[in-house]
Amino acid sequence: MNNSHPKDGRGNHTPSFAERIERLSKKRRELIRPVQEHPRDYVLLSIRDVAAKLATDPATILRIVRGLGFDGYRNFKAYLHELSIANATSLESMRNHREAHSSILSQGQMALEQDLRNLHALRNTLDLKRVAELAKRIHGARRILVLGGDLAISLVYFLEYRMTLLGFPVVAATTPGHSVNTARNCGSRDVVIGVSFRRGLRQTVEGLQQAHANGAYCVGITDTFISPVARFSDECFLMPVESNIGNSYAAPMSFLNVLLTICAHQHQSRTLRILKKADYEQRHGFRWYSE
Repeated sequence: MNNSHPKDGRGNHTPSFAERIERLSKKRRELIRPVQEHPRDYVLLSIRDVAAKLATDPATILRIVRGLGFDGYRNFKAYLHELSIANATSLESMRNHREAHSSILSQGQMALEQDLRNLHALRNTLDLKRVAELAKRIHGARRILVLGGDLAISLVYFLEYRMTLLGFPVVAATTPGHSVNTARNCGSRDVVIGVSFRRGLRQTVEGLQQAHANGAYCVGITDTFISPVARFSDECFLMPVESNIGNSYAAPMSFLNVLLTICAHQHQSRTLRILKKADYEQRHGFRWYSE
């Protein structure tokens, strides 16, 4: 997992497959469309095998690949790998990880090991200097908006709660209407964080798009550089969410912990002053059960 910004550079547009395919003639668009719709079926094939499966020849496939904007077939295969990640569903994840003779206990063990691999990938690729730069922007922001929906709501609310505890002016938007309306009011002094994986949830992507158009500094948290979340972000952090079924948020949760830790320690005196106000309530407040 490459934890860097999209290949076209920070803040620049990374074309989607749908945009790339429009560069081709109608005949070639129809020829390559099965690859767009089912990338997982082609990602491991050689150029000869792809040509045979599409009933054409390797030279035609290479011309199409270059017409899509890739230098060669190897780069196209790497893109297909990312596309297969983005399009993966819970059903595909379970089918890909099932083993005929596995017990339910071994399946649980494999799920744990997959989480460990995801965390290991994050540790090996995360650029902490970039996280520290983001923390600086958060400290200087007029407002922080966190966008996300569906399962990512758990990450959004976790980040909002912890940022609130640290005294940051943060707002969480987890519904389509709230996302669009809040993003519409963002400006150049605001930081917007969008959290969405795989294909990208419409409300999150459109919220980022609106905020970006208004001049807000947009940060994406996703799992592939071809995600529309990455396309509309000034800065994007990539992390794996591979799981035996659906997505696993072990790596994204760890990333949020890293970000919050750096935010807290970047201005320690400020953080200590804020936490002192919360200390008494955390020790003696009415929320806590006591005998």
